[in-house]
Amino acid sequence: MNDSNPNAASSGGEYLSFTLGAEHYGVDILKVQEIRGYDSVTRVPDAPDYIKGVINLRGTIVPVIDLRLKLRLDEARYDAFTVMIVLNVDNRVVGIVVDSVSDVIPLNADQIRPTPEFGAAVDTRFISGIGTQDDRMLILLDIETLLDSADMGQPAVVEDAAA
Repeated sequence: MNDSNPNAASSGGEYLSFTLGAEHYGVDILKVQEIRGYDSVTRVPDAPDYIKGVINLRGTIVPVIDLRLKLRLDEARYDAFTVMIVLNVDNRVVGIVVDSVSDVIPLNADQIRPTPEFGAAVDTRFISGIGTQDDRMLILLDIETLLDSADMGQPAVVEDAAA
């Protein structure tokens, strides 16, 4: 069976550009609910290190993922530029912590290249393509795959196998 969304970014669109370290990433602007400064989160016991915790966003409990840790990049630093992007993906609201937000970049289909093959050494399933604009490259994230892999919304209870 092939990937459920092999050419997620190939049709083009507008992407919110943000940074993690020296690299620029993009996420479909239609998935962005809001951008806010990073405030403290409530830690969740026994959560993976990339799940920073949860916040209460106007009555909705929102899990918060540190994207640097999820993508196995350098340890995140939290400073005045650290931002939380609140995404609405498949009727789930999730916050992702990034170093900074740049701007909204329109990309048409011919500015988006398929994700290069790196072999088994590099996990590219979270990347839907590489956007190019002038001299700039933008790693376009497949946010649905990323959030599905983060075990978001999964109950913490282990079901009884005998049931």
